[in-house]
This record gives sequence, C-alpha cells and structure tokens, in this order.
Amino acid sequence: MDLEKQPQKPVAPAEPPAIRASDADRDRIADILREALAEGRLDADEHAERIDSVYRAKTVGELEPLVSDLPAAGAQARPAAAQAPWEYGYGPQDAAAPERLVAVFSSSTRKGRWRIGRRTQAFALFGNVEIDLTEALFSQRITVIDATSIFGNVEVRVPENISLRGNGSGVFGNFEVDTLEADDPDAPTVVVNGFSVFGNVEAKPKRGKRIANLHDRFRKGQG
Repeated sequence: MDLEKQPQKPVAPAEPPAIRASDADRDRIADILREALAEGRLDADEHAERIDSVYRAKTVGELEPLVSDLPAAGAQARPAAAQAPWEYGYGPQDAAAPERLVAVFSSSTRKGRWRIGRRTQAFALFGNVEIDLTEALFSQRITVIDATSIFGNVEVRVPENISLRGNGSGVFGNFEVDTLEADDPDAPTVVVNGFSVFGNVEAKPKRGKRIANLHDRFRKGQG
C-alpha cells in the first residue's frame, strides 16, 4: 500500500547577513535626528538617548529603527543653494585619514587654535594624551574621538556650549564623560568612544570656556 505523501513545508529563505554600519551611515542618522530636534519632533532627552544609540549601533539594521518615525528627507526639504556647506554636517576633511595622537611612556598634547577633523584617535600606554577643543575650529557637525588608555590617561576638554556624548568602558580603570546638551541645536557635537585598562579616559567641559561666535567659527573651519 502506498503511503500518503505528506506536503512538504516551504523552506524559509536564509536571511541575508547583517551589514556593518560605517561612519557615514551613523553620521546620516545623526543628521536626521539633529533636524528632528531643531523642528521640535524630538525633545532634548529623546535626542540624547537616540544619539547615544547611534554610536552604539554595529549594523545598519540597528540604525534604521532610530529614525523610522521621523521624516528622513527633512534635511533635503530646503534648497541646497540656501544652505552654507557646514550646515550639512560634513567638512572638507571627511575623506581624510583620522588624526592620531600617541603617547607611549610620554605625553602628547593638542590644543590652541586648530582645525579638528571628523575623527581623532588617541592612544596612551603608560603615557598621557591631552585634547583641548576650547579654541578649535570645527569643520563638521559631529566630531568623534576614539580614546584608548592602558596604564595611561586620555583627557578631552570641550567648550561649555557644545554637545558632548560618550560611549565606553573600563577594566580596572575609569571611563567618564560629562554629558552636555547645547542650547543651540546647530552647535557641534563631540562623541568620545573609549576603553581603558588600568587607566583613565575622561571628557569634560572646561569651566568658563565657550565658543562666543559659534557660527563664524564653523565657517572659518570650512575655509
């Protein structure tokens, strides 16, 4: 007697592998969130929470839900000719390699009037790295500092009227970022990603230091 053939269940197609998020992907999402904050779609706390998630995200799939309830084309609504280049959040150094500050049994300091690139990498091994942004020229909306300290110290100081974010951890060490939320939605944002082993990574505002001519300093940074 023939056995009754059982219908075969369709085989679900394999899910495509998750695509790793690039710096450009994160910047694109951060720009959409900035527009939403400026338009009143997000309050300061919601914006800070989502920005923090942006820089924790590892894949593109983790980024998209952060703006799924926002008009992603908001930044494109205004004619490009009506905006200054710095308003897009990208500067002429976007394609450049990150600046590297290394201190191995030594010290490295970056301060004064200088143009900070989109990404800076700081590494301290039994040494000290100091990054002072209180007089820096910002060429872009979001500036990222990747800090690693092993039996060393990395200190970042920023003006009091910009936004400051942090994401990191320490193993028998310290990672500390004093989060700031600028009153001006067009103010630059500095994001410090860090990791310390028997060391210290610290980012704080410098008391009494503010960017007095915020928009002019942006334009000079573009020049």
